[in-house]
Amino acid sequence: MNADNQPLSEEPTRQHTPVTLEKYFRAMIKLNASDLHLKSNALIYFRTRAGLRPAKSDPITAAEMESMVVELLTPKQNAYLVEHGSIDVAYEIPGSDRFRINIYRQRGELAIAARRVTRGIRDFTSLGLPEVLAKVAEESQGLVLLSGPTGSGKSTTIAAMIEHINTTRACHIVTVEDPIEYLYEDKQALINQREIGIDVENFEAALKYLMRQDPDIVLIGEMRDRETFQAALQASETGHLVFGTVHASSAPQTISRIMDLMPAESRTVIRNSLGFNLKAIICQKLLPCVKPGHDRVPAVEIMLSNPSVRQLIIEGREAELSDLIRAHERDGMLSFTRSLLNMIEKDMIDPRVAYEVAPNVEELKMMMKGISSSHAGLMSRRMS
Repeated sequence: MNADNQPLSEEPTRQHTPVTLEKYFRAMIKLNASDLHLKSNALIYFRTRAGLRPAKSDPITAAEMESMVVELLTPKQNAYLVEHGSIDVAYEIPGSDRFRINIYRQRGELAIAARRVTRGIRDFTSLGLPEVLAKVAEESQGLVLLSGPTGSGKSTTIAAMIEHINTTRACHIVTVEDPIEYLYEDKQALINQREIGIDVENFEAALKYLMRQDPDIVLIGEMRDRETFQAALQASETGHLVFGTVHASSAPQTISRIMDLMPAESRTVIRNSLGFNLKAIICQKLLPCVKPGHDRVPAVEIMLSNPSVRQLIIEGREAELSDLIRAHERDGMLSFTRSLLNMIEKDMIDPRVAYEVAPNVEELKMMMKGISSSHAGLMSRRMS
């Protein structure tokens, strides 16, 4: 068991176990916590679904913090921390979870923030996701975008798609993530995961050498700038299946967000390439679930590529994509409104929650009246 080397370090990592920190990591697993926060002369905090909560233990002293850091880092890594004020490392409990660790100084004292990376990857059914996503994952080439705000479950959905590929296809998958959020075990596929700040310095460096690693499928954790998106688009043009995430609330907004990243003189070329290489946009919102045993469920908008979608993207008419999605729901596409209606029918969400997030409340109410009328008619026929 050992901490991963920081990219600049050429010194082998220590081979002994950081006993104190592993104790806290095992407590994270027991509590199903996502994050751990430690700082000198302060209480220990765990982040769970209920929020940030303190542990029932004494504050950690400055000496204890120094001891934990010395236990975890090599001398060269410690020198880097002294010079730069922070360092990223990783630690893995064999057969269990992995932890991304940032050690930093605040007010002259040491602090640690650790993110838990789990091995548990749920399938589409248990996540409440449409089965059409399996067909999207089975594409051999092109670009698949997951969009939504932070905390909307994009990474969880991508993990389900990657795991579907992993269990069904012999291929090479390379992921570039910041941070790694799920750990994959090789099944049918060979999977290599690169974490920014630990395995490679930045996205630019990772993408520069990506094609030399002979991938069939690529996951780019977040497309946050023009260079990253262009690298993803180029990979999709050269026969690879590329997954990526974008911060946008709908399929039309996703296209607009991408175009905003591009200089005006190259947008026509980008639109043409996007039109022909885009396979799907999946947008998500996580909503509180009223069904026992469930915490949150995703409302999903799915846009699949077809000739009409390509034409609207190429001609800059993405504002019309929402109407097109509604018109092609029988072909596997799904509007947010229809997704909300489906969850109301299954007693997964409160209708009042659906009204709060629906893009068109009146449309949702009219669709619900259709359900009520159909249900009443069915009951009447049963009673007669």
